[in-house]
Amino acid sequence: MYTNQHVTTWGKLCLVGVTLLTMTLSFVACKDEENPIVPPPQTIGSTVISNRQLGLLEAAVRRAGLTATLNGTGPFTVFAPSDAAFQAAGFADTAAINRAPVATLQQILSYHVISGSALSSTAITTGQTAVPTSLSSAAVYVSRATSTSGTSSSVGTGISVNNARVIRADQQATNGIVHIIDRVLLPPAGNVLQLVAADPDLSLLVTAATLGGTAVTGALSGNTPLTVFAPTNAAFNAAGYRTAADIQAAPVAALTAILTNHVVAPARAYSPTIVNGPVTTFGGGSVTATVGANDAITLLSRGNGTNAANVLQNTVTNGALVQNRDINATNGVIHKIDRVLLP
Repeated sequence: MYTNQHVTTWGKLCLVGVTLLTMTLSFVACKDEENPIVPPPQTIGSTVISNRQLGLLEAAVRRAGLTATLNGTGPFTVFAPSDAAFQAAGFADTAAINRAPVATLQQILSYHVISGSALSSTAITTGQTAVPTSLSSAAVYVSRATSTSGTSSSVGTGISVNNARVIRADQQATNGIVHIIDRVLLPPAGNVLQLVAADPDLSLLVTAATLGGTAVTGALSGNTPLTVFAPTNAAFNAAGYRTAADIQAAPVAALTAILTNHVVAPARAYSPTIVNGPVTTFGGGSVTATVGANDAITLLSRGNGTNAANVLQNTVTNGALVQNRDINATNGVIHKIDRVLLP
């Protein structure tokens, strides 16, 4: 049988060449996996711009004129709200950001920045720590869960700041560190009593607090940190108090006992830090908290039998945030509930 030696030899050479090329590519691929390309360090401003989760934050930083600040010397710690966080706060898109007053955005964004330190997740201790922000006289409250079992803090990193969970920690920058969070942090606009008094949905609670005298109003406006579970007017109506006159007709001692059953002190219990189990109230009673799916929180007090109160969710209506939980006060936090907690 006739064989073309030239063709056979050429074919073998081609096969050897392909094999060597394949081995070379495999070797290069292995080296790339072992030594991945690390992007060059960036400032915090550039880190925000390059992160696809932070498009609305980038728009807000530009609108507020804070780009140069975040590219500055630092060091800074920035709690960076994701796009979903801005949308949950009523900023649907870049157009909504650009409609917001510049001064408002500057105030909000400054509340997300810690100047003078780069606070890594490993430096955050168990419990709650107040950390001053770039917004004058306003601190954020950084918490690490003691345990993630059965708590809402099991979502993300187990670290929260006010009502926001840290969903991606320790994004290193040349001038600090960035932690991505799932909520926009809103600075306090007054103490607990002032915020309750400014909310028309809590007018009956204000009437009850006023009837309780300076012991109640002084506590709600004082310096001791409080968590207040605030019954809405509808909650008071369901408990038989349909008008301010009905509340004013109630015995003061009984009303005071009810009110103090809605207060936990000294504590700032933002929703990510609320866990399953009993909570002792300011009045000496006990309310059992249950944390469920989708951030549901219920509260059961002995006087309510099996009828638990729901901590109301925040909503967005006509592009505006309606805040029902985690209302940030200078001396605490307020959560609206749909049932009066009877001691």
